[in-house]
Amino acid sequence: MENACKVTDLICLPDSKLPRVVVVGGGFAGLALVEGLKKKNIQIVLMDKNNFHQFQPLFYQVATSALEPDSIVFPFRKQISGYKNVQFRLADVERIEPSQNMLFTNKGKLSYDYLVLATGTTTNFFGMDNVEKNSLGMKDIRDSLNIRHMMLQNLEQAAITCNDEERDALTNFVIVGGGPAGVEMAGALAEFCRYILPKDYPEYPSSIMKIYLVEAMDELLGAMSDKASEKTLEYLKNLDVEVLLNEAVSDYDGKVVQTKSGKMLLARNLVWTAGVKGQFPKGISKESIVKGNRLKTNGFLQVDGHKNIYAIGDIAALISEDTPKGHPQVAQAAIQQGKYLAQMLSGLINDDPPTFFEYKDKGSLATVGKRKAVADLGKLKFGGYFAWLLWSVVHLMSISGFRNKFLVGFNWVISYFTYEKSNRVIIRNFKQASHIDPPSDEQFGTLEKVENMQKTKIDA
Repeated sequence: MENACKVTDLICLPDSKLPRVVVVGGGFAGLALVEGLKKKNIQIVLMDKNNFHQFQPLFYQVATSALEPDSIVFPFRKQISGYKNVQFRLADVERIEPSQNMLFTNKGKLSYDYLVLATGTTTNFFGMDNVEKNSLGMKDIRDSLNIRHMMLQNLEQAAITCNDEERDALTNFVIVGGGPAGVEMAGALAEFCRYILPKDYPEYPSSIMKIYLVEAMDELLGAMSDKASEKTLEYLKNLDVEVLLNEAVSDYDGKVVQTKSGKMLLARNLVWTAGVKGQFPKGISKESIVKGNRLKTNGFLQVDGHKNIYAIGDIAALISEDTPKGHPQVAQAAIQQGKYLAQMLSGLINDDPPTFFEYKDKGSLATVGKRKAVADLGKLKFGGYFAWLLWSVVHLMSISGFRNKFLVGFNWVISYFTYEKSNRVIIRNFKQASHIDPPSDEQFGTLEKVENMQKTKIDA
């Protein structure tokens, strides 16, 4: 075919004389922007390395067998169906040439009039190569599936082995990071241990499965109120989660977690939720990159040093007196930035004077297992059942697509009455990238003493 595109060619798009806005990334920010521009006289090109939107707040439920992955992902093409001025292209953007207004991807190149980077973040292991190699983050739906398969495979192996110490290692879980993702993951694992393990694995008592939540700061949920932090700690302790505050992980070889204070935890399962860093294509000037690998923007979300390049969502850092570290990397900030930029770009093209972006904090929610959550809504701060009910409604309404809302809601109703997690299936074998040798007897002996000391300290 004469019109067939080659990888090295321009990416094919319908002919248009309208201004072209290229949006890289289909997360909360990117989709909010596309939604706001869908009826404007603008050609919009949405680009993403995946062909689906991911609902990140529920990754932990996929990881703990409560939901199937297709319940919280939604195809972009279905999302934009009927948007006549929006095109989706599946491609991984590798480089930007701002002087040419050109993107270079693994599928070809594409010109733009306005470029919006909404590429989000990836897991930040802070340069600890061993931790990165031997643990799992939770920033992608594939990560959630890997955690699920790792957990189930290790539980099955624990039922097989006759080595008591190895069984302990296979059934111990360490979650690093006391933010919402870590807290919610720890709570879900604790409920799995309490209600699922005794039924599925009568070979050993559920008490064998220890769950540790390690946080470098002196409180959980540091971005929320002290009351939320205290209630969360109480809820987790009631679920038998061992919370270690003021402890920072320094190394992990796949079997032993070491902290900077010298503590050692025996575990074959480590989930890292302790930090993120921005990810975006090459070509942005180094002067525009700030702490956390985020892009510094002005009040119009315009990337410093670039006239027609904008950043929204988790990678955007609007540095000001009111926000010296930028806005929080949460869904509500991303959505508000996407909506604002849609209005601003539409006005810019029509020569309307722009206004600065203003973030309105609508509050924070975090759940700790079933029927317990914490909420900070302005001056109103509370926890318990009503906070959990509010958390459930807000998240259910935020999921894309009626089918997904129905599937998630249906699973939650069943789980509410039965604690059932019906998705405990190993679809594919998971193997960590690194080869892990069994711990030596000397290691196990040392670790047993350390764990006993830690347990005595925590109980006290």
